[in-house]
Amino acid sequence: MQFVKSDDLKVGMRLARPIYNRNGVLLYERNSKLTGQGILSIRTFGLIGIFILEPAEPVPPMTADDLEFERFQMMQVFSIEEEMKRLWDTRKAGKVETIVSNIIRSYGNLDHKINFIQGLRSREDYLYKHSLNVAILCAMICHAMKLGKNVQHSAVRAAVLHDIGQLRLPRDMIGKNDLDAEEKRVLDNMQAEGFRILDQAYMGDASVKRICGQCYRCIRDFQDGQKPDIHISEEAKVMAVAQTYDQMTAMQFGQNPSSEVTAVRHLLEHPDVYDARAVRGLLDSIHILAPGTSVELNTRDKALVISVNPGNILRPVLLNFRDNSVIDLELRGNRDIEITDIMKTMDNRHVMDTEALKRQGFMVEEPKYVEVSGN
Repeated sequence: MQFVKSDDLKVGMRLARPIYNRNGVLLYERNSKLTGQGILSIRTFGLIGIFILEPAEPVPPMTADDLEFERFQMMQVFSIEEEMKRLWDTRKAGKVETIVSNIIRSYGNLDHKINFIQGLRSREDYLYKHSLNVAILCAMICHAMKLGKNVQHSAVRAAVLHDIGQLRLPRDMIGKNDLDAEEKRVLDNMQAEGFRILDQAYMGDASVKRICGQCYRCIRDFQDGQKPDIHISEEAKVMAVAQTYDQMTAMQFGQNPSSEVTAVRHLLEHPDVYDARAVRGLLDSIHILAPGTSVELNTRDKALVISVNPGNILRPVLLNFRDNSVIDLELRGNRDIEITDIMKTMDNRHVMDTEALKRQGFMVEEPKYVEVSGN
């Protein structure tokens, strides 16, 4: 699979992922071959590019949850973009509550984990995709933590709006991680302006500004080497975990994302910044090292995850590629072996022979993949 910019698309290329319009209507199925009209439509949609299959590459497996996640993202990203721009111009909250309700309805009551699939972001859509993903993660984390509906709603609403100040941020700073002193000053000023807008839009309800401000200061203090204030709201604690995870794992031009393992390890290693319950809520909501994931070990070996460890997701059961030996990282004799990173590909979906694993005594999930027909 490769990412191809819209200007470089060619007739006959096969789609690796489905394409939906802003209303959630499926326009092009996976494995569809691009036509001249299709390429024109993709450029008209404003997409910077799409994922294309190699000539002999099979279609990556996707579950119904995976397809719905991509459809939902396409719809809500446009809604958040429109609402942010309108809120900036009018200082009045309009359809934010509808967006929040949609996110909670779709992802705030799940009884199972999902694949949190990161799509490629450009400078133009980074802000909206980041805000949506943080809001989705907040909805799932709050549910996993069994927090009240009011807390969940407040956290998701704050997540949708927390970066509205970046709407007027210089283009080359959007999504940038290594800011210099002057850029940090500019960011602080823009965020402060965003908080003022939230204060005006939600007069009589200071919770939105308060949650966003607490989360921003907590992460900013940590980045500046200062001790963060741990006496913050539950919503801000949840949002700090969600925001950091999404920011670290986001795919964008010019920057290599951290793997899910690196992001999780970062969250776990700093309990003074990231609330342990919120991190646990994240791990209970999304797949990190699902069976089929290829990993690198500190022994320089490479291995395949064949069974998860619910108690410690970083210590699963592995199949060593070097000698086909099974390694249970939870066993005392294997405590010196660690996963250093994921062997990253453009798409981390995998097909596993679950029947073979079950015959060997391993308990594994059995995802139900959605079949696809080519054009």
